[in-house]
Amino acid sequence: MFGLSPEWLLADGAPFVDALVLSHPEQVERLRAVCPEAVPSAVLAGDPCYDRLLAARHHRERYRRALGVRRGQRLVLLNSTWNPESLFGDGGAGDDRGGQDGRDGDVLPALLPRLTAELPADEYRVAAVLHPNIWYGHGPGQVRMWLDRARRGGLTLVDPLRGWRQALVAADVTLGDFGSVSYYSAALGTPVLLGAAGERVLGADSPLAAFVRAAPRLDPHRPLRPQLDAAVARHVPVPGPAELTSSAPGRSAELLRRAFYGLMGIREPAAPALLEPLPLPPYEPPGRTAPVRVLTRLRGAAEVAVARYADPRDEPDEEGEAHTAVHEDTLDPALLTVADVIVREGAADDPRLGPPAAWAAEVLGRYPHCGLAAYVTGPGECTVGTRDGRVLVLTSGARDVDPAACASALFAWLAAGKGPEEPAGGLTVWTGGTAHAVSVTRPGPGGPAPR
Repeated sequence: MFGLSPEWLLADGAPFVDALVLSHPEQVERLRAVCPEAVPSAVLAGDPCYDRLLAARHHRERYRRALGVRRGQRLVLLNSTWNPESLFGDGGAGDDRGGQDGRDGDVLPALLPRLTAELPADEYRVAAVLHPNIWYGHGPGQVRMWLDRARRGGLTLVDPLRGWRQALVAADVTLGDFGSVSYYSAALGTPVLLGAAGERVLGADSPLAAFVRAAPRLDPHRPLRPQLDAAVARHVPVPGPAELTSSAPGRSAELLRRAFYGLMGIREPAAPALLEPLPLPPYEPPGRTAPVRVLTRLRGAAEVAVARYADPRDEPDEEGEAHTAVHEDTLDPALLTVADVIVREGAADDPRLGPPAAWAAEVLGRYPHCGLAAYVTGPGECTVGTRDGRVLVLTSGARDVDPAACASALFAWLAAGKGPEEPAGGLTVWTGGTAHAVSVTRPGPGGPAPR
């Protein structure tokens, strides 16, 4: 058992620590089996990390909003520990396709761009938590370079020290390995799908090994969406992680302070012992600058179904009229010359870009193939310019649907020969099985003037 063997705990045959903090009696028994000399120093004090997670669960929706998770979206959280057999390593098996993403044999760098390409962008949000040693061992620049394609497809890399717990609380499904993040996720009752099991590095009789044996596995060579959906649909919480993570959930601060003051030989303060609550992380919506393949279907009166795929390697296997939406800050500017829709985000009063209507006119003038230019001014609003010179404002609830998806819906509506005035009550935009009401209006007196 890592960290509890004699070479870690003894000096000249005796414990060199005054207190060895453990979270569960099961660990004491394992310690007794491998290093009985250290048992007198063991202190059962729960798990402060787990307690902070439990205390933060009522803020789950806030954390989801911080990551830009919208109504009807499922948050997929990937994580990897620091080990050659981890998900960021070779997964214990290798992958002969890993080289195309820059690292021969590695599973995660090849897997991440597939997730952002195979999962519909408006139905799934993808974020990743990598062990701090991955960042510091390889360097932040190298990690970001390896994962650049996935990041341009909408992946968010979560801060490995300050943001991973909040992302864990927010997640709908965790795709991970044998690290502690996967175990904590299971303890919270979140479905976990393992991309690397690490049986060779785990003690066969450990709780973590038992969890790994019970958790469903990801097959990286098969389509990813059906596996993630099945992990959620068939999820039955495994009792082990929740029971064995802590024998005193919610009490770690109390037990730790008692132990520390006892070691110092002084009386505890009268005030209750409390843990610092998890802070609200910064707002990090997906930054999607890869080209997006958009499939649309007119479903009825003023209803458009939209499915968007970021940088797909093959044409998505769905019915519908297809067009391409490209962010103005795309890595390959040549894509702008063939884009049907061009998108960017910014403040409505950003002096660098000019008013949204002026920006749209400039884009449409520069790229004659473009049929619609969309300037996203907030989480629920964008101003669009059309090829025939109209300026329109699309508005939805702040967490309802990505304004860029609304712009693609309007493009499909106009391409079908409809006029912008026809949907008198606005458009209904469908993403997956979720309907979103979107108003389509002319700019107000204080807004951008039509061309």
